[in-house]
Amino acid sequence: MADRLIRWLEIVLAYAFLAAIALNFSNVASRYLFGQTMLSADELQIFAMVVITFLGAAVVAWRNQHLRMSVLVSALPRPIPQLVEIVEFACIVALALFVLWISANYAVQMFALGRVSDMANIPMWIPHAVVAVGFGLMAVAGCKYLWRVGFNGLKR
Repeated sequence: MADRLIRWLEIVLAYAFLAAIALNFSNVASRYLFGQTMLSADELQIFAMVVITFLGAAVVAWRNQHLRMSVLVSALPRPIPQLVEIVEFACIVALALFVLWISANYAVQMFALGRVSDMANIPMWIPHAVVAVGFGLMAVAGCKYLWRVGFNGLKR
C-alpha cells in the first residue's frame, strides 16, 4: 500500500516538473514574442521546485536510494556495517523529526499571519508545510529501515 502511494507521488512530482517546464517555456515565449510576462511564473516555479525537492527526497528515502559512501564500511567485519547502518538511520530519523518540528511550527505561524506570496498570492503556509511533510515522510522511511536493520540485520 505505502509503495503504491510512493509510486503515485513520484508520478505526480514528474507531472509537476513537466508543468514547471511548460510554465517556464510559455513565460519565455510570451516575453519575447508578445512583450508580456507572467509576473507570478517565477514564484510558481520556485514553489513547484520546493514541492519536487522535499517530496522527492521522501520518495528517495522510502526507497533507500540516497547517496552513500559505503566502500569503507562494507569492507569492515560482519557486525560493524549493520551497526553503522543503525546509527545512520537513527541520525536520519532524529534530524528529520527536528526539521519536521521546526518547519511545522513555521508553517503554523505563516498560517496564523495569513501571509501570501507577493505575486501569485499563494498562502505561504503551503510551501512551508510541504517541507514539514517531506521531512515527516523521511522520518517514517528512516524508522522503517531502522526497524528492518535493527531487528533483522543483526540476526544474520
